[in-house]
Amino acid sequence: MPFETARQVMPDTVATGLSWRPATMEDLGNWAGLIARTAAVEHPVWYEKRGDLVHILESTKNPAETSTLLGVDSDGVARAYGRIAKNPEGDKATGMACVDPEWQQRGIGSAVLLWQEGQVRSRFESDQAAGHTTAPPRLRIQTEEQHEHQATLLMGHGYGAVRWFNEMHRPLSQQLPVAPLSAGLELRTLDPSLYEPVRQAHNDAFRDHWGSEPRDEESWRFTIEEPTARHDLSAVVIDSGTGEVAGYQLTSFDPDSAADRGFKEGYTELLGVRRAYRGRGIAQALLADAMQRYASAGMDVASLDVDSANPTGALELYLGMGYAPVNRSMTWEKML
Repeated sequence: MPFETARQVMPDTVATGLSWRPATMEDLGNWAGLIARTAAVEHPVWYEKRGDLVHILESTKNPAETSTLLGVDSDGVARAYGRIAKNPEGDKATGMACVDPEWQQRGIGSAVLLWQEGQVRSRFESDQAAGHTTAPPRLRIQTEEQHEHQATLLMGHGYGAVRWFNEMHRPLSQQLPVAPLSAGLELRTLDPSLYEPVRQAHNDAFRDHWGSEPRDEESWRFTIEEPTARHDLSAVVIDSGTGEVAGYQLTSFDPDSAADRGFKEGYTELLGVRRAYRGRGIAQALLADAMQRYASAGMDVASLDVDSANPTGALELYLGMGYAPVNRSMTWEKML
């Protein structure tokens, strides 16, 4: 049965005190309000904004009818939500969720998680029947180390932490590094003519990264149109001889996070160097350029996240350029 028409088992209305249904465009304000209220109490480093939710509802690979869940109280106020996402050929699904702090400790988080697991099983069955994958169902969920209640919930449902990530900061008040490019390479600010070449470079650069899957045109459009994206602070390294993208750095700036955390940070969302160009100092040049751009834009800190077991030596690179770990997050996994 196609996933978009598969039967769902919704959380129990009586047990949770909420009515449950898929999210729609009409829910955007209500949905975003729920996430913002939760973030105001839990202070995550990042949370989904209205523009992110639009992309979720626009996804052709993850139909909202069977990939999103919204729980509303008797007044129609959103109090909980969950969603899943999966590439048809992928070997994993990912989950996101939140529960209004005033409605926590009522079993609602468990109810949403069980719905997610059921939908992931259904999604894998659909993809297997269509010949897209032979992988067994697997759900991954990321949490921040500070949110112990989320870890407790996941462990209680049989999840184990399988990967750790470090959020790293580099104060821009210190002397900034200089890392010029070698001959034959040039640096350009990201512009629309580079969107597709950078997507192709990204898919090449991240082939050996844990958990990474190729990004198609739709996924890349969502990346480029992310509400906090700052293309003026993003850069691309071009091979002058061939015109090929050798590396790239994509930046975001979140004014809400700046207000909450008390400092302005230029965040490197993605940093990649194609395999054929590694070892030529391109990543260092991109990060040094990013720091200069951030400082000129009035930022206080350059930040990024790194997989603690990254095989390319990224952690050592960042430490060498003055970044230091400040927070940790982890990916939880359960085979279903």
